[in-house]
Amino acid sequence: MTTTTVDFDPFSDEYFNDPSEVYRRLRDEAPVFHSERYGFYALSRHADVVAAHRDWKGLSSAHGVDLSTLSTDPELIRSYQSIIMMDPPEHDRMRGLVSRVFTPRAVSALEPMVREVIREFLAPLEGRDHVDAVEEFSAPFPVEIISRMLGVPAEDRQQIRHWLDISLHREPGSMDPTPEGVQAGLESGIYFYGLVQEKRRNPADDMLTRLTEVEVEREDGQATKLTDEEIAGFAGLLGGAGAETVTKLVGNAVVLFAQHPDQWRRVVDDPSLIPNAIEECLRYLPPSQYQGRFSVEDRTYDGGTIPAGHPVLLITGAATRDPRAFDRPDEFDIDRPPSVQIALGHGVHSCLGAALARMEGRIALEELARRWSSFEVDESGLQRVHMSNVAGYSNVPVTVRAA
Repeated sequence: MTTTTVDFDPFSDEYFNDPSEVYRRLRDEAPVFHSERYGFYALSRHADVVAAHRDWKGLSSAHGVDLSTLSTDPELIRSYQSIIMMDPPEHDRMRGLVSRVFTPRAVSALEPMVREVIREFLAPLEGRDHVDAVEEFSAPFPVEIISRMLGVPAEDRQQIRHWLDISLHREPGSMDPTPEGVQAGLESGIYFYGLVQEKRRNPADDMLTRLTEVEVEREDGQATKLTDEEIAGFAGLLGGAGAETVTKLVGNAVVLFAQHPDQWRRVVDDPSLIPNAIEECLRYLPPSQYQGRFSVEDRTYDGGTIPAGHPVLLITGAATRDPRAFDRPDEFDIDRPPSVQIALGHGVHSCLGAALARMEGRIALEELARRWSSFEVDESGLQRVHMSNVAGYSNVPVTVRAA
């Protein structure tokens, strides 16, 4: 293991505010980093992170996905029955149940609904010079979309987001949720469990109803229907990922384009540039900064060995700015050629809703470009979230020049 003085604390103010310098030092000085304080190992170079994502046999997801769950009793983790905390073959069987909802063809059919929702949330902002691009726009619309798909009643949809924000919040220096976060997680789980039971009593045309009807092959070869707990786990995962990822993607994009107004001008003039711009936003500032795994076998990388029996962080936010993989990695460039994209996961746990997230991001920028010929962000009013895994803003105050 390389000796270094770099300190990577994913619960520090330095990390929450801007970890780019810490990431640079990790890549250069400690590509296989060990935290004495928290007991985890971390990979930061692009090639290592990509390889680790593909190595589910050596780096398991079945122990949890963040440092809090990775430090929890594995039996308790298994009781969560969440697909994100499973390894193949169980993971593959469960993923197959919902993957058809997120095929490119299926997602393409959702575009009219997605655009309708985005326009609904932009309508109250029309004609205003000052808006909060996250609080008033990118925070509420994604949860509306995924909740409609799941079958959450309209009056409950924004509550899903509030529970999630509270449960993901971390106080500096603590890997565990706050007491309020624990309570929010419980309330969310209870809510989805009750909603699944309601769908069994009163079926509807939505994803949760369809999950009550399908069967899955179990380890013993028997086919059974999903339990209420399993479906509630699906709902919590899809609702959370569907809300947080796009919220942070769009908020981050607004900040990045405010810092690079020449590139926003090009997007306004030529919206066909937006899909590639979304990929660059994902690379430059990934909404999910790291993914948690657990080493069940020793693994050796260029910078050292990760022994079996430890939490491991795959630091996407460091990997996507690695000069070993990208030219000019610290420059935001919407013309950057395509590359291996890991910002929405990779390997067996690549994001189920990646195509939907990209569509939502694209349509959001298309609609903003139609309305904002130029804009400025009040950087003194920017508020970053302090969350486990997730990076981005809770507040992005914008002064708009209308198109």
